[in-house]
Amino acid sequence: MATTTHGTEWEHHAPATGVKGLFYRLVATDADAGPAIARLVLGLVMFPHGAQKMLGWFGGHGFAGTMGFFTGPMGLPSALAALIIVIEFFGSLALILGALSRPAALGIAAIMIGAVATVHARFGFFMNWYGSAGGEGFEYHLLALALCAVVILRGGGAWSVDRALSSGRR
Repeated sequence: MATTTHGTEWEHHAPATGVKGLFYRLVATDADAGPAIARLVLGLVMFPHGAQKMLGWFGGHGFAGTMGFFTGPMGLPSALAALIIVIEFFGSLALILGALSRPAALGIAAIMIGAVATVHARFGFFMNWYGSAGGEGFEYHLLALALCAVVILRGGGAWSVDRALSSGRR
């Protein structure tokens, strides 16, 4: 991100206050490829997981089946279960498009933290490559969280709807 004597390039051109200012700061990003790569990889990796839960694609159980599992055996409240499905599906699409990238990445990060805390921490760090651990560890979740952090801190980067919206303010 280009830096001026008054802060980052986008901060210098951002509306100062109000809803427009808040929205602009939410979508503001530069044309850097690094955050764009993090955003696209995160979105593309999360999309099949969200599509499993929402649509039943890729061997998933769809919305009703996932809701049944989340609210039954996992014991999650219905509203939280629905929110997880919606964030994972629509958040991944938002990341792929680069539209509201920061909130989408924040939602995915919350899901990853919740997954580690409720399921994966007890199985240790490593994925269950040999089928002997009884479950999957949390190494995948840490990688996803790192990608989320890049997007939350830097925005959607190049080739994003956010960039188109924020660069139009100059």
